[in-house]
Amino acid sequence: MTQYPVNMDITPVVEAFFDPATNTISYIVKDPTSDACAIIDSVMDIDYAAGRITYDHADAMIARVQQMGCRLEWIIETHVHADHLSAAPYIQERLGGKIGIGSKIMVVQDTFGKVFNEGTAFQRDGSQFDALFEDGDTYQIGNMQGFAIYTPGHTPACMVHVIGNAAFVGDTLFMPDGGSARCDFPGGSAEDLYDSIMKVLALPDAMRLFMCHDYGPNGRDIQWETTVGEEKEHNIHVGRGRTKADFITFRTERDAQLDMPRLIIPSLQVNMRAGAVPTDSDGNPMLKVPINGL
Repeated sequence: MTQYPVNMDITPVVEAFFDPATNTISYIVKDPTSDACAIIDSVMDIDYAAGRITYDHADAMIARVQQMGCRLEWIIETHVHADHLSAAPYIQERLGGKIGIGSKIMVVQDTFGKVFNEGTAFQRDGSQFDALFEDGDTYQIGNMQGFAIYTPGHTPACMVHVIGNAAFVGDTLFMPDGGSARCDFPGGSAEDLYDSIMKVLALPDAMRLFMCHDYGPNGRDIQWETTVGEEKEHNIHVGRGRTKADFITFRTERDAQLDMPRLIIPSLQVNMRAGAVPTDSDGNPMLKVPINGL
């Protein structure tokens, strides 16, 4: 197992931005000793029925970064999201910073480049992003060191990003009463997800975990922060030593009953391009709808 450079002595300043349209939580993560920050899992607003894209959610994050007088160094995607569109290039244009994602983005691009019949013009080498992280790779946000943990299962390109005593888990885990994410997308694997969750739960019990999504199970208020210790004890899918075999059986049966995410078709096309909207042959923004392709 990779030896990760965990440093629980650093406590980044974390601000959450909840998007009720997609139940997504985006984050500004600030170095407490400098003006440097990162944005994790940003959201671009879309009215899919009207074919209209707006940027209210991203604008709120941009305004907050500017209000704090921060310098944006990284715009991080934990994975290619299937339920919301990334605002990474919009934010980068206004604040700078490098856009980073896991190196297995190339697997996702190859898979969905075929689904959406993208042709040879669509690059499948991850070149739309500024940085492609491998397992254990480190990077700096001011004086803070972040690192990436490869956590496939939900998708083949998922990564958890750990910055000091805070870990941003993407869709690898939900809050303890939410359990875990689906594994039935192309390249997903319940077996891989279980192993990935165990890697996260091997971090110190006091490690703060920040979710990418929350749906308020049983009507509770939306939440997004927990700890490794809480997940180990109370997670309804993997807590208290649930076996891998039981998890695979449960996850496979549950996934077979789930509908596709409402925004999966636009999300995949945009997010595999690092947040850029595809265009038609005349250069007009345009999305495709593959029939019976997913």
